[in-house]
Amino acid sequence: MNPVFEQVKLELRREPQKWLVTGAAGFIGSHLVESLLSLDQQVVGLDNLSTGHRTNLAEVESLVTPAQWNRFRFEQGDVTRLADCHRACAGVSRVLHQAALGSVPRSLEDPLRSHASNVDGFINMLVAARDVGVSRFVYASSSSVYGDHPVLPKVEANIGRPLSPYAATKFINEVYANVFSRSYGLPVIGLRYFNVFGPRQDPNGAYAAVIPKWFSAAAHGAPVIINGDGETSRDFCYVANAVQANLLAAMTTSPEAVDQVYNVAVGRQTTLNELFGKIRDRVVKVKPSAVIVEPKYHSERAGDVRHSLADIGLIQSKLGYSPTHDIDQGLDLGANWYLQPSAQ
Repeated sequence: MNPVFEQVKLELRREPQKWLVTGAAGFIGSHLVESLLSLDQQVVGLDNLSTGHRTNLAEVESLVTPAQWNRFRFEQGDVTRLADCHRACAGVSRVLHQAALGSVPRSLEDPLRSHASNVDGFINMLVAARDVGVSRFVYASSSSVYGDHPVLPKVEANIGRPLSPYAATKFINEVYANVFSRSYGLPVIGLRYFNVFGPRQDPNGAYAAVIPKWFSAAAHGAPVIINGDGETSRDFCYVANAVQANLLAAMTTSPEAVDQVYNVAVGRQTTLNELFGKIRDRVVKVKPSAVIVEPKYHSERAGDVRHSLADIGLIQSKLGYSPTHDIDQGLDLGANWYLQPSAQ
């Protein structure tokens, strides 16, 4: 339990706000909607449903009370259309901008689509938020902006050259956010996510994230594909930590904490070989036959970094962030969702 976060939740219950969550039907977005509704907030959700799913919102509805769900309004729209952004922002005081086309491989295959969603859509949201005078604009950046900078752990002030179109779009987001802060006084905070995982993360499709994809493969007795030798490492971050970071950023009253970009992670490395073992162990508890599943090693993917580890000192000191779930706790909770029949 993080006492700073608990205090923020108490304040929100006392004085509810009106929020906009973009990408609301997606993985992280739906968790933000769930958390805000559980705190009795009014929430508008914007999503074009290109990668998000109505089933995610249906699951949220099942987890909150009818009164809380009635405080939610869904807008099917696209951040690449400024009119949709203006409509969704009307009357909103705080924006949590999650809408984007993720995935390094997707961006390498179709850089124009990634740019349209992640850059054009981002500036549309900044303009709409500026026009209605929101009190805080929190946006999802990415650890990919560290690019080829070799030093670990990753510290916010030191970034390298982007290694993919996706990374470039997230770097451009940070530049635009800073410009809107300086030029228009828009209160912005960016969050560099490090490999966020958890329930509702889609295991299907060509660009599925590694953890849900591996759970699904192991559960079906299929080989688990590891790109490279498996000694690539990541700082895996359970989604509850990302939710905490968003709400702390949205509610901070410290002027020094605004117009900053923060790492959102746990501060611990896990290799892909270690991750495979952790996932197989959890699948075996439900499906003992998965004990025979082995990894299958392929060539490394273009645009991937070898190692990633976050320094979380800045977000701890400026926002009071403290991760509540490490990778093992997150995998235990995630396994309950990944291994249910509806997720397979």
